[in-house]
Amino acid sequence: MHFVRPIFFLKYLYSKAIWRKSKQENNIYLTFDDGPIPEVTPWILDLLLKKNIKATFFCVGDNIRKHPDIFARIKAEGHAIGNHTYNHLKGWDTMDDVYYENIAKCQELTQTRLFRPPYGRMKLSQQHELAKHYDIIMWDVLTGDYDARISPEQCLKNATEYVRNGSILVFHDNVKAIPNLKYALEKTIDSLMHRGFNFVLI
Repeated sequence: MHFVRPIFFLKYLYSKAIWRKSKQENNIYLTFDDGPIPEVTPWILDLLLKKNIKATFFCVGDNIRKHPDIFARIKAEGHAIGNHTYNHLKGWDTMDDVYYENIAKCQELTQTRLFRPPYGRMKLSQQHELAKHYDIIMWDVLTGDYDARISPEQCLKNATEYVRNGSILVFHDNVKAIPNLKYALEKTIDSLMHRGFNFVLI
């Protein structure tokens, strides 16, 4: 089952993470996980440029290595960068020292204070250690764009109906997400702009 909003248990478990920003302002935080890749990241960047908004990209280190020109464009166009490990490792399945080394390898490329664990999962020991060095960024709205069981229309609904002040909204620049992303992203941006939300960097 796909939960658009994080269930209470996860927010309690990962209490050192940031799930939502200030409720007092009508700001929202558009984020993308897993890139950069040539199949879709440039398309996202073109759209963001067209709409004159900024986003935060949680990048996989190996994708940065493979596509440095796209990564350079993300930075040059004023978007924020986050660390998403070098090899998209699932913390639950990875020994702590191996996990930290992989994050450090990505950090050599990203040079950021932001970290998001792939799959939104890490051990409590990993959370405790990483919180000393990074702002761990989770989400308030998970669009489900990566899930083939979710229709483009449902993805759009997820991305618009659940957003509120301070929401951290997650899309993905990976191959699996392309059909839903290309249907929903521009419509989401237009809808949220019409509702008066400001797109802000984390």
